[in-house]
Amino acid sequence: MHRRMILAAALLSAAGCRGAARAQQSGGITISAPWSRAAGQGGTGAGFLTIANAGSAPDRLVAATCPLARVTEIHTHVREGDVMRMRPVPAIEIPAGGSVTLQPGGFHLMLIGLSRAVEAGESLPVTLVFERAGKVEVALAVQAAGARGPAARHGH
Repeated sequence: MHRRMILAAALLSAAGCRGAARAQQSGGITISAPWSRAAGQGGTGAGFLTIANAGSAPDRLVAATCPLARVTEIHTHVREGDVMRMRPVPAIEIPAGGSVTLQPGGFHLMLIGLSRAVEAGESLPVTLVFERAGKVEVALAVQAAGARGPAARHGH
């Protein structure tokens, strides 16, 4: 019975639910609405998601990795005069009982030096590393190149 449930979940995931945002949890940390944009081979992609901390202690996102990227960095945007620039940050604090959203124009993941093109409709594997919760595996749902947010879930 257990094997059938796993198989059914895998088939649903591979069918029309491809790219649907799903919550993933580890050590009080919940990841929701993970997404990215289409990007070319050798180029740079970005990762966006919401991190909620249901724990009683703060946690910190201290690293991220993606097997398709040469380097994965945690970034933010900073204003330098009249220009917004992206800068790496060593970590993102996730307050106890709070959440942080990685989004365009704010905190985000930079996926530098993609080994192949990523296209809308596929998903990108990313491992998030937290100081307390440890590693959390996430699948970023790839949207069109100019997307401003994750696609609607359409009941999935």
